[in-house]
Amino acid sequence: MTADQFLSFIVIGAMMVFFVWGRLRYDIVACSALMLSVAVGIVPFDHAFDGFSDDIVIIVASALIVSAGVARSGIVDAAIQRFLPELQSVRAQLALLVVTVTVLSAFIKNIGALAIMIPVAFQFARRSKVQPSVFLMPMAFGSLIGGLMTQVGTSPNVVVSRMRADLTGESFSMFDFTPVGASLALVGCVFLLLAYRLVPERKSQEVSVNQAIEITDYTAEAMAAPGSPAIGKPVSNLVRIGDGGAVVIAIFRRGTHLAPLPDVVIETDDILLLEGGPAALDRIVSQAKLKIAGERLPMPGDKTRSEIEAIEAVIGSNSSLIGMSAERLALFNNHNVNLLAVSRQGERLKQRLGSIRLQAGDIVVLQGARSELPSFLQDFGCLPLAQREILLGTIRRGTLPLLLLAAAMATTAIGVVPVPVAFFAAALAMVIFRVIPLRDVYRAVDGPILVMLAALIPVSDSLRTTGGSDLIAGWLGGIATHLPPAGALALILIAAMAVTPFLNNAATVLVMAPIAASFATALGYRPDAFLMAVAIGAGSDFLTPIGHQCNTLVMGPGGYRFSDYPRLGLPLSIVIIIATVPLLMWFWPL
Repeated sequence: MTADQFLSFIVIGAMMVFFVWGRLRYDIVACSALMLSVAVGIVPFDHAFDGFSDDIVIIVASALIVSAGVARSGIVDAAIQRFLPELQSVRAQLALLVVTVTVLSAFIKNIGALAIMIPVAFQFARRSKVQPSVFLMPMAFGSLIGGLMTQVGTSPNVVVSRMRADLTGESFSMFDFTPVGASLALVGCVFLLLAYRLVPERKSQEVSVNQAIEITDYTAEAMAAPGSPAIGKPVSNLVRIGDGGAVVIAIFRRGTHLAPLPDVVIETDDILLLEGGPAALDRIVSQAKLKIAGERLPMPGDKTRSEIEAIEAVIGSNSSLIGMSAERLALFNNHNVNLLAVSRQGERLKQRLGSIRLQAGDIVVLQGARSELPSFLQDFGCLPLAQREILLGTIRRGTLPLLLLAAAMATTAIGVVPVPVAFFAAALAMVIFRVIPLRDVYRAVDGPILVMLAALIPVSDSLRTTGGSDLIAGWLGGIATHLPPAGALALILIAAMAVTPFLNNAATVLVMAPIAASFATALGYRPDAFLMAVAIGAGSDFLTPIGHQCNTLVMGPGGYRFSDYPRLGLPLSIVIIIATVPLLMWFWPL
């Protein structure tokens, strides 16, 4: 072992210890490991920041933006309410999410399949009152397992097919992976549904801040305008759309005040007084296509139309709004500001929104141009709350986000453009078509995750550049010659699983496939089962958030720690190993 190889093993080993320890944030650990690698000479100066231009960083960042655009559109919420209104059990929701992601990942890039379903997971989490972390890690693992089923499902399958052609003159076909891959997918999904409680419930710091200021008793006013799907349906249907997070507290019909009984049928031009949290109110208004009473947007073509946003603010003790109503102030006509909702501590507001006389301490949701709202708040003595996304009253783009995501996945599936280019283009289109406001783009991108990835890539690659991976291969070769066929196959599988977090899955195949083929030849076996073992091992990194971009993608939204992954990933890895060896020996006889 050379000095550089020894230093590479020491740096990577120390980095893993600090990741598991968890006292320092993961991006700080990764950056420290990078600087230490540069200092000891195992990462050259001119390659220290190569990771920031790596495709994986672009893919993860773009997928986060695309997923946020899909979530913001509201189309996922609408689909759930239409097709799965009664799905309440956490286990049933998890089954739907995991199975869907697993099946989709067999035919499209697994990160695309995961990006589609992440907004669904958040919706289910709100409905079941659990943290999204309960769903996201099993979904990420399901996407990895699903990719094992076909040649195009994951990069290791593509690379190992090419290497088989180089070694034997014949590539694996599209569905050569299916018998073993589908069996593993079935075993893996069953395990994830039985063992999902091993996943800790985590929440990110941002979620905690939002929960600390969460207001759940806003009063808003909306009208059932012609064309609304709520017309002709009972009030209870609206409450169901809000998942119980909002209620109808009054109905005004042609000057008459009606009690909002669950069986009251909504008619055209009914004015509905709603009470609940901003997210639930937004779901009701957007899915039922209600018109927020008093809401008036700038005319099409007005340059401020694309800058419309909603914010929460508190009426200060010296505010000139105290004792005034929105109607009396003529807020929109005089100040281009709409009053969308009001919350008053300890009191249920039952009068029409425009007639409510504001008091000190009232919390209001105001809508207006981003450039004009700060001066309005200052002039009228209002204090903005901590910034968080308020979608109530914002402009939506319908099915456009899904179309952009579908276009990205289709172009990669037929090989027109590579994955990073397709997803970057989709993310850019989300911004250009204003699916996501500019102010929210960098909020959607999880900076610490991207920095961790970029810093880790040169550190992990030092294992290859110093010859450390060749050294590992030599050790494995010496061990394998003394093992029975099943043991040698299991050794290759485990080695590929262990190396993947440090080389990425495609590089693992490039390193391990020739070793596997040499094992098979030296032991007098056919190489197919050993090559398949390499592909399965390289595509099954369940132990870390860094070996595959799908694991990385859910780390920030799920609020996971580095040490959370082995809790579910280690037993899943053992299950996959136990199932893979006999399956390979059955379908690919040695």
